[in-house]
Amino acid sequence: MKIAIPIILAFISSSFSYLPLQQLNLEPKPNAHRTQLNSAFTYGEELNYRVHYGFINAAKIKLKVNAETIYVHERPTYHLVADGRTISTFDWMFKVRDRFESYLDMEYMAPIKYVKTVKEDSYSDVDWVFFDHDKKRIKGKKKNMECPVYVQDIIGAIYYARTIDYNSARKGQTFPIDVYLDQQIYNLEFKYLGKETIKSDIGKVKCIKIKPKVVADRVFKDDKSITLWVSDDENKIPIRIEAALAVGSLKVDLTSYKGLKNTFSAKLK
Repeated sequence: MKIAIPIILAFISSSFSYLPLQQLNLEPKPNAHRTQLNSAFTYGEELNYRVHYGFINAAKIKLKVNAETIYVHERPTYHLVADGRTISTFDWMFKVRDRFESYLDMEYMAPIKYVKTVKEDSYSDVDWVFFDHDKKRIKGKKKNMECPVYVQDIIGAIYYARTIDYNSARKGQTFPIDVYLDQQIYNLEFKYLGKETIKSDIGKVKCIKIKPKVVADRVFKDDKSITLWVSDDENKIPIRIEAALAVGSLKVDLTSYKGLKNTFSAKLK
């Protein structure tokens, strides 16, 4: 069972459940880009999660916005990092040490650069790509390819989606999104299920509930295996993920946070 990759994909699902249609597949004008305002996150934000497989605490995940602006091809970006690793008592079964990095353009909130470094038991892989959104092209370590404009990588997608105003979502509404992963473009979609208050590791939190369509493979039971809860406030933090796997079930819970841009108003006292 590959732990880290399904979890990261699940975070993506959380974010895009009710992305307004008018903000999808936007074509940039010549020498111009869309402008996407960010009021959800800032430098130094850190989110920590525990992964439990059945009753076993199996892994930890950290999502972090690094502390300074990084320029890629003369464009200012947020440097986003996701680290996933199994805990020492689970390493004997399946050892994971994964890192995903995205350099998200600060103006149009789409990635310019993406780096993946994974070590999963005896398997290891490195991938990097540069995105040219004007030309709708990807230049990669392994191959070059065409892509939809403003396609997301699996980390940038999380943060981009947090910048969206979701107030116009209707229960049952579904929306598409294009995501790059491992030399493939995946055309996914997500369904907004409404709002729910849940008891989590950090207390009671008012949430938005989402049912994403994911890539059905040997990990997930089917393409509707994931349910995700995101904080119903300006931060739009992924709070919980539940996934039905081909064997067993997986649960991911937020355990700590710091450096939030806004008051965590969805957390109840």
